[in-house]
Amino acid sequence: MKWIRRVGLGMLALAVITGTGLWIILPPVSYPVMGSLANFFPAYFDAPSADSDVINERLKLADGYHLSLFARDVPGARVLRNTRAGDLLVSSSALNQVLWLQRDLSGDGHSAQRKVLLDNLDGPNGLDIFEGYLYVAEESRIGRVAFDEDLGEIQSEYEVLVDGLPSGGNHWRKTIRFGPDGLLYLSIGSSCNVCLEVDERRAAMLRFSPAGEFLGIFASGLRNSAGFDWTPDDGVLFATDNGRDLLGDDFPPCELNEIVEGAFYGWPFANGMANANPIADPDFGVGRETVIASSQVPVFDFPAHNAPLGMVFLKGKNHPLKLDMSNTNVALVALHGSWNRSRKDGYKVVSLSFNTKGEVEMQDFLSGFLRDGEVIGRPAELSESNDQFVYISDDYANAVYRVAPGESTGLGPGLVDLSSGENSPAGYARSKVSEEQRQQAWLQGPALFQSSGCVACHGFVTDEIVSKAIASEGRVPLLDTARRMNLDTVIKLLERPKPPMPPFQGSPEESRLLSIYLLEKTL
Repeated sequence: MKWIRRVGLGMLALAVITGTGLWIILPPVSYPVMGSLANFFPAYFDAPSADSDVINERLKLADGYHLSLFARDVPGARVLRNTRAGDLLVSSSALNQVLWLQRDLSGDGHSAQRKVLLDNLDGPNGLDIFEGYLYVAEESRIGRVAFDEDLGEIQSEYEVLVDGLPSGGNHWRKTIRFGPDGLLYLSIGSSCNVCLEVDERRAAMLRFSPAGEFLGIFASGLRNSAGFDWTPDDGVLFATDNGRDLLGDDFPPCELNEIVEGAFYGWPFANGMANANPIADPDFGVGRETVIASSQVPVFDFPAHNAPLGMVFLKGKNHPLKLDMSNTNVALVALHGSWNRSRKDGYKVVSLSFNTKGEVEMQDFLSGFLRDGEVIGRPAELSESNDQFVYISDDYANAVYRVAPGESTGLGPGLVDLSSGENSPAGYARSKVSEEQRQQAWLQGPALFQSSGCVACHGFVTDEIVSKAIASEGRVPLLDTARRMNLDTVIKLLERPKPPMPPFQGSPEESRLLSIYLLEKTL
């Protein structure tokens, strides 16, 4: 069966490289080909609105906590960092910006206002604040600016510290964090599902001085460790890791690893299993017995294809999750959710409790984003403020949630309309596009939609009957895009899409025309 996987991967790679529009997604070989591509990945243009009534009805939070919608209309919200003052910084690769969301000033659980701190970046993701500077990890570089945490203001020009980082590929986002040793840690994911990397910095964790001096590769064999944090008491480093795809619904598991300097964690030669010997990868593990035997095994297995991303160890003393004194540490992890399964799984935030025996217990913390195969959100990253609020980003519903210790449930005393105002990025501003460009988009858009391959996976919805027809053909319906996305957001999405959607291969002008067409069709 190995040849089936290789042929499938080769066809997908050929489609992306040549831009032929043949967007082929082969499911795991352990079950028959399914009828709908929607089973494998969420829609890209049709994320639900975070203020819908269904969220109030569906989201379930752990006992002893209260949930509020802190901010909505934050396209591609990913890494979060809290300032000393309690405000929240959010990276948005979709906007190429870092946003500042002011803390709740009225007690209703919502951000008071927002502003753009940094703009015109290149795929910003990782953020951290250290000794008066805001550090930003872009797709191929790390930069910093002097930053006043109390005022929420930038105080210098942007300075590039590290340039020439490996870019592109499946896992192009970079995560950074300062450790207890005062050094900057950088996680770089693999360029592929499974392969031999040319650049040794990929699928690895690197370490730098605060000034950007490269101090070496800290750990390797980490396919995509997008989230990592240190235990509050003893400073032990743990990181999530995404297992490879296309080996079936339930294998291999995603991982939680204790990261030790100089250690190798198996990828691409082995698939780790907690409390067991690593299992040789069927594609790259043959003849690698020695290196496989030397690889570190995970301390905990997440279900396969759940895609654990951000994680944070809770530092506040009043969290209900920490009342059990047998637990030495408690972490929260965002499970972004599966695309490589016949039935979706993940799509929630879980708590990991570490007991005195070194065992890890997982429980649901915030769930309900997935029900009966329908997805309304994809938790991506987390942070904790000094006042013990936990913030959760959702890059599918374009929202940020706030969790606070407290007995009440639901989404707070009312959902405030955060989409109004000149700083809101949501919605297609048709008035900003000339009539000439709209006419050109309507003329060329259908051909671009066909030739670029969009039609292979998507269709426009005009009514419920059409929506069901599109879904029955194995395509994902496009609905209400213009209300929730602006022109720049769609252009950037075509340029840097979420896997497994390949990037648009046309010229910048064609990308703009296709984006206008997509928005005009969904008005």
